[in-house]
Amino acid sequence: MASPRMSGAARHHRIRASRQLPLQRLTTSATPWRLVAIWRQQLADSHRDRTRPGTPKATTLPAIIPLVVHNTAEGRAWSAPTELADLLDLDDEARDALGPYLPRFRFLLDDIAALDVAALRERDLTPAARVLLVLQRIAPKNPALGRDMLDWLEDLRALESGPDPLGDYLAVLTYLMTVSETPEADLAAVFEELGPRAKEAIVTTAEIIEARGEARGEARGEARGRAEALLELMTAKFGPLPAWVSHRVRSADPGQVRAWTTRVLTASDLDEMFT
Repeated sequence: MASPRMSGAARHHRIRASRQLPLQRLTTSATPWRLVAIWRQQLADSHRDRTRPGTPKATTLPAIIPLVVHNTAEGRAWSAPTELADLLDLDDEARDALGPYLPRFRFLLDDIAALDVAALRERDLTPAARVLLVLQRIAPKNPALGRDMLDWLEDLRALESGPDPLGDYLAVLTYLMTVSETPEADLAAVFEELGPRAKEAIVTTAEIIEARGEARGEARGEARGRAEALLELMTAKFGPLPAWVSHRVRSADPGQVRAWTTRVLTASDLDEMFT
């Protein structure tokens, strides 16, 4: 939440970050629902506050200016409409006639993907925001990120001046270790030049990623065990199983395996198992 002043009065601005939807047009069509959700919450809060003595009844809605910041590692510029009205299925004549009455829900677009890295560096941004936007462009599937990040050491060092330096370093490192193909040792060599908090972030991030990997490994092991147990039950009941049955069971998700395990108790044949 930011609270800049406009014309002498405070204006509150909510900033919501979310992952880019698979299709840009879905972002445009989803804008009305997001705005309505905020307004509904505002009205609900106002109604609840009315129970307090002296609280005036809300008769207006807060002004919301949607902003979409678009960025991709491939540098593909935004190509979809930026207002809902352009997605409506209307011919030119109908659009001209109905124009004043069409719901628009236009949003501001900041197309970071259309900028080069040098232009991003010149932007008036906080160090954390600048580093994040640049890394989104240069990090995915990059096997030489350790070398490329040497040009950004000053921006990375500037994270120390933020409100949560360790948290910022952790966020950056977790992202890099997730999307890049650079060896962890090369990334660690860069962060070791940034000071003790960056070094602490290296150790913490490695521990977190290792713990996640172990948890995923345990989950996969449990799922494989359930699948093999089901195959043993099916073999005992129906006799030797065709190869396609074994493949289907082993490739099924854990929820489906549990459902089949219950069904094997009452199924009379393989057809009944999988219907």
